[in-house]
Amino acid sequence: MSIPTRVEAAALLLSIDPSPRALRHARAVAEVAGWLALRINARGIPVNRPAVEAAALLHDVDKVLRKRLPRDHPIRALPHGDGSAAWLTEQGHAELARLVANHPAGRLVDEERYRTWSAFAGREERIVAYADKRAAQRLAPMSARFAEWQRRYGNDRGWGGPERGLAWSRAQHLEADVCRAAGVDPAAVRRLRWTGRALALACISRQTEKSA
Repeated sequence: MSIPTRVEAAALLLSIDPSPRALRHARAVAEVAGWLALRINARGIPVNRPAVEAAALLHDVDKVLRKRLPRDHPIRALPHGDGSAAWLTEQGHAELARLVANHPAGRLVDEERYRTWSAFAGREERIVAYADKRAAQRLAPMSARFAEWQRRYGNDRGWGGPERGLAWSRAQHLEADVCRAAGVDPAAVRRLRWTGRALALACISRQTEKSA
């Protein structure tokens, strides 16, 4: 097992042919997560930054794969997050599986999984989960992401009433934890612009392999 480099992670993402929208989201989350990991490391708190960046870039691969895999493929039957974890394990990157498995916002209202995650999740897992709650197509306040989920899913998907309030409360706790470690106010969170170069180099590598 190994943690993929930035270029290797980019190549893995490109290998499943993500839509422009999915690619923009993956890049935004990866760059927010990278920025947070850099800040936290700089304050003397150990964080596996390569793992954070790779996991954040690849956290939603199962959403892309569901449109491409055969109907009977096992990954399609798994909940979001678990599917990404299973695919990364198949690709030889099982060390990233835990970092992506519990990033979905819906985990915040899954009592059993939330209790386990909140008790045992490492710093890297928390960064990836929080970065996903700060970026859709671009960096935005966490409240904007929750408003988007409310518009998209409404009450039918647990985004109304008590469930939404519980998810918001737990997300705020996550935000406070990650931002405290980074030594920043949530409004000061930024993006570390690394994905453009990694994707460009991955494209060049793919083209070279095809022409060889």
